Formats: sequence, structure tokens, C-alpha cells
Amino acid sequence: MRTLLLILLLSLPLAEIPAQEIQSEDQFLSLLQTNGALPEKLLATRTIVVYTPNVTTKEMHDVQRSFADTGIDAIGWFDIDLLLAGTDAVRALSLYLVRRNVEHLVFLRKNEEGYRLLITPFNKKLTFIEAGQSAWTVHHPDLDEMLKQVYRAAANSLVRQNFLINTQPETSLTVNPIVGRRSEFFAIDLKVDQLAVPKFGDEALDARLAELFSTYPLKYQLTEPGMSERELRSKGFLYVLRFVHARGSIARQLLGYNTGSGENELISVAFEGTEPIEKKLPADEKVFKFYFKHIESGNVFLGTKWDADTTWDQALWNHLMAFKAELNLN
Repeated sequence: MRTLLLILLLSLPLAEIPAQEIQSEDQFLSLLQTNGALPEKLLATRTIVVYTPNVTTKEMHDVQRSFADTGIDAIGWFDIDLLLAGTDAVRALSLYLVRRNVEHLVFLRKNEEGYRLLITPFNKKLTFIEAGQSAWTVHHPDLDEMLKQVYRAAANSLVRQNFLINTQPETSLTVNPIVGRRSEFFAIDLKVDQLAVPKFGDEALDARLAELFSTYPLKYQLTEPGMSERELRSKGFLYVLRFVHARGSIARQLLGYNTGSGENELISVAFEGTEPIEKKLPADEKVFKFYFKHIESGNVFLGTKWDADTTWDQALWNHLMAFKAELNLN
């Protein structure tokens, strides 16, 4: 089964892999043009809800019940971090949505001013949406009133074909970005096999990336943004550098670490220069965690320590220093 999934992931026609962008929620949603109409097939196809972490369980239940009454078949709920978590996580989620025949995305946001919904088609690509794509939006200080507006707008303009809809929000769906073997150690083969290090496509970030890898004593090459793993393999690379970018608790969950219920802090091993130190980071703070991935097998090598950090360059430095220390490299 894992072999089949790996073949699907490597050949998935979801468009080219985007550059390993570091996007915030606001940057991602700003790609949408929020003056559109409700999607014509919204009440006849499947949808997922993408929510911000401050949405409560009760609010999820209220939204799901209202959507069921409206005819919006929301088959799953996903934290927005998953759409921004890095290449492997994005690809796994995109594949899941395609396989479940999801046609629409609903973004549910909550802030001090109230609630906001954006409804737009899923483009069936690794980007989820297109830049400039149309979205229907509604916002209101009161959740119930906003949901009534959704119901009225849908009832007045769309034909309902969805009827057997779950009234309980499905929040326990898991997306596993690791299709091969998961290892909490480093790949010794990197002593002989060349590593692909994808660029970000940003001049300043790529310069910093090159600076950090100038201390890497083994074979590597900075590769162009957006190259598929099939392309990388055809050019002789056996490993690729990847990262997860999400709140600490979600990053650990995505990478298969034990996540203690109610943990408020996570201990990370960081490096000041070449000296390791322990760093306590809030579990709900966004972090980067790097790892090495074997392209053909999908095997992931996470290293011996949780070495995530709040900035990408410090997290990468942590991982490179831990790698060099573990393999006794100068």
C-alpha cells in the first residue's frame, strides 16, 4: 500500500510542486478576490472547512449543523496550518482532497471583530487556489446571524442536491505526509549520496540558504524552486531537504511524534554557534522543522532530536549542526 501511495504522489497530476514558500494565513487568503458569487455546484458537491485555531468545538458544531441544513456537504475540517505546512504536507492533503472528490473550500476565520467565511472552488492542485480566484464572502459579529446569511444566499441562488449530510464536524481526519519509513536518526547514506536543497525563489532567502549550506561538508546542490521529485531523481539526487512549518503541536503530529495532551511548551534542541542548548517554545507557536527525505522510497530521516525553531534559518542551522555532530563531520 505504501508503495502504491508513493507512486501516486510522485505521479500525481496536481500541477508542479510550488516553491517551498513561507506563507502566512493572511498572505495565502489575500490571493482570493472576495467579490464573487457562490459557486454554482456548492450544494451538489463535497466541501471541506479550513478553520483558524481559535474556532471552538461548539462553533464547529454550530457551523456544521447549519451547513447540513443549507445543503453544504462539509466532509472534513482541517486546521489552516495544514495548507501552509510545507511541500510534503501540502501534497498529502491535496491528494486526500482529490481522492475524496472535494470540489469546494470554505475558510472560517474568527477575530476580535467577529466571524468571516470565504467560499471558493478547490483547484485540484498543490496550491489549492489560484491567484486572483473568485470567492464569495460574508462576515458578521454574530456567528448565528452569519450562518443565516449563508443559508439565505444559498437558498435564493442555488439548486440543492446534497441531502444526507453529517451534522457532526469531522475533525479527526489525519493527513500523513510521510509515505515511507519514519526514522528518528540521520541517513548515513548522505555521506555518499547527493542532497537536493530546493531554493525558495526569493533572492534574500536563497542567499541565506547558500550561506548556511556553505558549512555542509557533503555533496549537495541548490536546486531551482518547484522542481518535482521525479525531476530531482532524474538529475541524480537521491535525497531532498524538506521542512514542516506549523504550530509546534501540529508540526509534531504531522511528523509522527508523540503529542502530549495539553502540553503548553515543547523543548527543542537549538545551537548557538556549534553548542547545543535547550529551548522551550510554546506549543501553539509556529515553528520550522527540517528533515531529509529519500526520494525513491519516501523514507524520512528526522534526526535524533526535536530541533524545531521559530525562524527557518535557525531551524535549519539546528538540523545541520545536529547532523554534523551525530555523524562526526567537520
